[in-house]
Amino acid sequence: MDSGTLISFLALDFLLVCVPGADWAYAVSAGLRERSVTWAVGGLVTGYALHTLLAAAGLAVLVAGSPALLTALTVVGAAYLVRLGWGVLRRPGTVEAAEGPGGAGVRAESRGRVFLRGAAISGLNPKGLLLYLSVLPQFLVTGGGRLPVPAQTVALGLLHMACCAAVYLTVGLGARAVLGARPAAARAVTRTSGAAMLGIGAVLLVQRLATI
Repeated sequence: MDSGTLISFLALDFLLVCVPGADWAYAVSAGLRERSVTWAVGGLVTGYALHTLLAAAGLAVLVAGSPALLTALTVVGAAYLVRLGWGVLRRPGTVEAAEGPGGAGVRAESRGRVFLRGAAISGLNPKGLLLYLSVLPQFLVTGGGRLPVPAQTVALGLLHMACCAAVYLTVGLGARAVLGARPAAARAVTRTSGAAMLGIGAVLLVQRLATI
């Protein structure tokens, strides 16, 4: 795998990651609701690490080839997004609220949940699985003493994870910097993020059930 292939993949992957979706919505919401967005982004990246391992082991193809399993994955992921989005809509916390009296204790206690939510959002998102099935294989090279396909898959997966970390950290920290001193705007953007998660979950569910 040469540097040109890696650069081409990274350029395309960057464009895909920059398209707003559930990951963006969660990064924005976490940036406004938490003192640090790194735990949320770490969770999102961990979810893609799971996709990378599945793809390297060849399990991603098996999942995609099983309609029942893919439907179950979609339903669980969509339901989780809907539940999380509804929770954000009901409780659109702001930076000021998190930093108020007793806020530090709440943040410290919730870091694990913030991380796990991020991992669940990206790990259960079937669109992440489809990225590894439809985009990544185009950049795999076989023969000629090349690296084994699983090793190439891991390398490209690591590039995707790095790209996600950079973009989502920028999105979350940017939202905090721009809206941190504007409570009303922050609540509005947080509610919008919650609505986006809820809407994306509903669309994923309807799209998958329509194919049954």
